[in-house]
Amino acid sequence: MTATDDLTKTATAEALDPRSERILVLDFGSQYAQLIARRVREHHVYCEIVRHDLPAARIRQLNPVGLILSGGPASVYTEGSPHCDPELFRLGVPVLGICYGMQLSCYLMGADVHPGEAHEYGRTALEVVEDDPLFHGLPRRFHVWMSHGDQVVALPPDWVPLARTEHCPVAAVRHRSLPIWGLQFHPEVRHTQHGTSILHNFLYRICGCRGLWHPSSFVTDTVTAIRERVGQSRVICGLSGGVDSAVTAALVHKAIGDQLVAVFIDNGLLRKGERETVERTFRDNFHIELRVVDARERFLSALRGVTDPQEKRRIIGHVFVDVFTAEAKKIPGARFLAQGTLYPDVIESGGAPDAPSATIKTHHNVGGLPPDMELELIEPLRDLFKDEVRKIGELLKLPDEIVWRHPFPGPGLAVRCLGEVTEEKLAALREADDIFIREIRKAGLYRSISQAFAVLLPVQSVGVMGDYRTYANVIALRAVTTDDFMTADWVHLPYELLDHVAHEIIRRVRGVNRVVYDISTKPPATIEWE
Repeated sequence: MTATDDLTKTATAEALDPRSERILVLDFGSQYAQLIARRVREHHVYCEIVRHDLPAARIRQLNPVGLILSGGPASVYTEGSPHCDPELFRLGVPVLGICYGMQLSCYLMGADVHPGEAHEYGRTALEVVEDDPLFHGLPRRFHVWMSHGDQVVALPPDWVPLARTEHCPVAAVRHRSLPIWGLQFHPEVRHTQHGTSILHNFLYRICGCRGLWHPSSFVTDTVTAIRERVGQSRVICGLSGGVDSAVTAALVHKAIGDQLVAVFIDNGLLRKGERETVERTFRDNFHIELRVVDARERFLSALRGVTDPQEKRRIIGHVFVDVFTAEAKKIPGARFLAQGTLYPDVIESGGAPDAPSATIKTHHNVGGLPPDMELELIEPLRDLFKDEVRKIGELLKLPDEIVWRHPFPGPGLAVRCLGEVTEEKLAALREADDIFIREIRKAGLYRSISQAFAVLLPVQSVGVMGDYRTYANVIALRAVTTDDFMTADWVHLPYELLDHVAHEIIRRVRGVNRVVYDISTKPPATIEWE
């Protein structure tokens, strides 16, 4: 083989690398930045979220095929508002500005941006006034989702208006000579008709993407990378019963087989049947070496008398680390710890080199290991979103009850048992939650709901059972639907189902005489109660 052949082979491998066609989302503080990235990934194109002020030189090093400037809450003309490096518009890389991102692109290149005479929020009729690849194959009129007070009011001659609404004469725009486009509306939200097609046109017709980002290729590449890195060492994986840690364990096991040891800690704060499900899935089906640590008494003793939710979280986190560290030290030859860290965890914790913020929140999977554990981290899912993880789980033949299980908080039932946590309260909550979820499954609604659960309230309610007056506990039921868990709406469950669930809980759960249904949205409420 000649040197030329070697270069050709290398170039071909790079061309087929899913990350070789990379879209960067510059985050200006939008609540939709992660949603934009997810939508790009849905088109089989790899995407990362980066800081809004990333220097053009660094962007050139990352070699993206396209840039998307996100929305944001600021006004581009106010002092201290977030701006990008103007040189990025001279890189020759296609740019799509969305809402604030469009206003900023135009503003930095000479356009006037001012508050509009009428603000636009919500569903708005759009009219396309100029043919453009961005709107290829779309009707001239359709509805889009607007959320803006400012707008571009005057364009220099080198800009072309592409679309308008009743109150916004420049609702879409492109530069005449540079590869820059802008949308005043949000194509990434489901409320925008043809938003998926607009993003597809940008990715494929403008950026020239081929769609290399596929779950199957991710599995193959990741298994190879894990196998090469681990060698003959052993890997520990902490299982929680959720989809992230389960997919991590299955992926690592596919790579190294019996070199993996999974550890599951029963903290006494689990859902009904959770421990048995984990044992059945990983020990019996996958034949993974699974060590189950019964630490129920230790956790419940540490929580005795504690009512503050943040203190509960702190205590549970500390006890978990202590128990897990002690168990890890019993495993000879262990050099690595596998964690189910996801891409949103990395971004929100400031864990990526070009992440958009220092720290939005501290995630339990991000931030390193206890110094005395002396293990190296393996995080095979750190480039993935939750929906991508579920697809990987299906490819790895994980059971549906694991892959599609609703999210469960790290502190478990401790933050759904409001007030002090006791074994008696946990038993009642666990049974009520199981009844609710089981009936949702029987009704065929589980997969259409993003998250459902029961909460035991720290109040008691008067009631009548038989000929006796009772003063007993209240169970609140919560079911939400959401695309991204940043906003959520309550699920309009059938009255017949709610009626049946309430009767079953009151009839079968000792100490409960009232059931209520939470119809709060997020915001202003959160999904969890604590």
